[in-house]
Amino acid sequence: MYVELCYLAYLVISLAATVWVARTLRRKGRAFLIDAFCGNSELADSVNHLLVVGFYFINVGYIAWALRTTTQVADARAAMELVCEKLGAVLIVLGAMHFLNRLVLSRLRQRGPTELRSLHVREGLDREAISSLLHQVLRGVASRCQTGLK
Repeated sequence: MYVELCYLAYLVISLAATVWVARTLRRKGRAFLIDAFCGNSELADSVNHLLVVGFYFINVGYIAWALRTTTQVADARAAMELVCEKLGAVLIVLGAMHFLNRLVLSRLRQRGPTELRSLHVREGLDREAISSLLHQVLRGVASRCQTGLK
């Protein structure tokens, strides 16, 4: 019985925290993206939505993956410890995803004055240009993260 209550508490709290962080990122990240995309709010909103969807996929996937336990939960204390352990891991993942999201937004904003403005001059950004630019940004962020971990 305790294990089922742990699962329920873990899912409710983890999903609520994920939704709260995603909404905050969407709301606060919009200004960064509008600046990065030279005032093109439609493009900024589109990229913002894609970032939030990716954030949800990664975090909800981790929450589902980390749900299972083999720990025997015999009393309320063990149940509380199990829930806190799992929530701690989820909060660390949420924090890491928030940091990564901020890195991407910062990188997009830095590129705004140079590369994005030159792309914007050509009758707006096309899908191929956006895709290419986002891949460049993400490769740069990934290489910085790998360098920082060594």
